Amino acid sequence: MSGIEMLEKYLGLASERQKLVVTNMANIDTPGYRTEDFDFRSELNRAVNSETSMAGGPMMHEVSGLVARPDGNNVNLDREGMALAETQMQFRVGVQLIRSEFRRLLTAINEGGKS
Repeated sequence: MSGIEMLEKYLGLASERQKLVVTNMANIDTPGYRTEDFDFRSELNRAVNSETSMAGGPMMHEVSGLVARPDGNNVNLDREGMALAETQMQFRVGVQLIRSEFRRLLTAINEGGKS
């Protein structure tokens, strides 16, 4: 698997997690809603080591240890805000890495034509 393919999977997972965190935040007032998340590192490992596409997406799980309100909702905006910031940072790093990879390829192409 090439570096670009791995970065594509990395960015895809970061995007999925961002959607999930935003969904959690959007459901702050939904009675009975339970916060969901996935382990980014283990899902990235699974995506990189998998021969097939992860059509079903990452394996979500209910986040344990959160305090539920009387209506059963356990969304914590502080936790979700931190998760969103972390995910945005991961995405920015992935974009920087892919830019760097493309610059490296462009340099190789340009230098190869000078011989």
